[in-house]
Amino acid sequence: MRKRFTLNLLPSCKVLQMKVYLDNAATTPVAPEVFEAMTPILKNDFGNPSSTHLFGRSSKAIIEQSRRGVAKHLHCQPSEIVFTSGGTEADNMAMFTSVTELDVKRIVTSKIEHHAVGHTACHIQDKYEVELVYVDIDSAGNVDLDHLASILEDTSKKTLVTLMHANNELGTLMPIQEVSRICRKHGAYFHSDTVQTMGHYTFNLQELDIDFLTCAAHKFHGPKGIGFLYINRSVHSKAFIHGGAQERGLRGGTENLHGIVGLAKAMDLAYSDLDAHQEHVFGLKKYMMDTFQEHFPDISFHGETSYEKSLYTVLNVCFPATDKAAMLLFTLDLKGIAASGGSACSSGSSTGSHVLHGINANPNRPNVRFSFSRYNTLAEIDYAVGHVVEIFKNKIV
Repeated sequence: MRKRFTLNLLPSCKVLQMKVYLDNAATTPVAPEVFEAMTPILKNDFGNPSSTHLFGRSSKAIIEQSRRGVAKHLHCQPSEIVFTSGGTEADNMAMFTSVTELDVKRIVTSKIEHHAVGHTACHIQDKYEVELVYVDIDSAGNVDLDHLASILEDTSKKTLVTLMHANNELGTLMPIQEVSRICRKHGAYFHSDTVQTMGHYTFNLQELDIDFLTCAAHKFHGPKGIGFLYINRSVHSKAFIHGGAQERGLRGGTENLHGIVGLAKAMDLAYSDLDAHQEHVFGLKKYMMDTFQEHFPDISFHGETSYEKSLYTVLNVCFPATDKAAMLLFTLDLKGIAASGGSACSSGSSTGSHVLHGINANPNRPNVRFSFSRYNTLAEIDYAVGHVVEIFKNKIV
């Protein structure tokens, strides 16, 4: 059994400063293999993929090879993969397409979705007078499947159900197969924001009946600025971004060639040793949970935490109440520890986390989202936990 970090064994003045990155749900470091795959593309393959000459054809061939690689991992057709600038664009594309091309008149979602879905749904409601309905969730962020089914019993309006596969703040997993069956039973379209789970879980789109899935490469050690939208071949859509015939006419604009290569390489790496990756990362999460519980008897965790029901990369910790809660993340940052108090995508907001508000979390207790990757180590967990204990012991917060 590995000996755990005990603060009293090592005076804080002698602890070497480390830089510990535990905000991998916000973004991940680019894998060295991904960087190496992208570099020659940037140096040598500069041709515009839309050009018909040798340089353009070479670039186009690289894109299609990458598309085939992605499709193979997902067990779908290459033509069902549309490259985008990331998850937010892909979510927008799925939702707007549903309304403008599929004649959807009602959107069913939850109040704890990522803003890429939540804010977009509100905008669509205002612009197109689409009905917006929220499905109930419990205190752990689980979707009430009975309530969802009861909502969908009204089939008078074409409906899009959009629910994220794993909540980016809580880590709670949605039973995507069950939701798919409910949607199909009632004739609803189904979109899931899978940005947090793509590259971390397998998807077999021959078995999962879904209309739209989204991806952002930087969530699994790929580059920023590239993602994709899976569009089921039964869905007939038109251009989302106008001005070019790229991506089968659905998204105008010169393709991000090196980004596409990086995405495909990152996905290859993610799925090449997925079992070992899952075991290592969940081990870090479990170790942090156990260690915190040893030091804080009244600590709790937001969302589901078991391997079966939670995203193994995310742990949302609810610490004891303190009147200096706002200083916790700042103090951790001074110690070289990067974590989040909510979604980093909206870190400039002063209104607090809509997700924690949505599950009625205690506003007087500080929460920190720690999120892990294959590159984190037990020593880094020891360092982070040790400094959190020191902060509370010395009443810094």
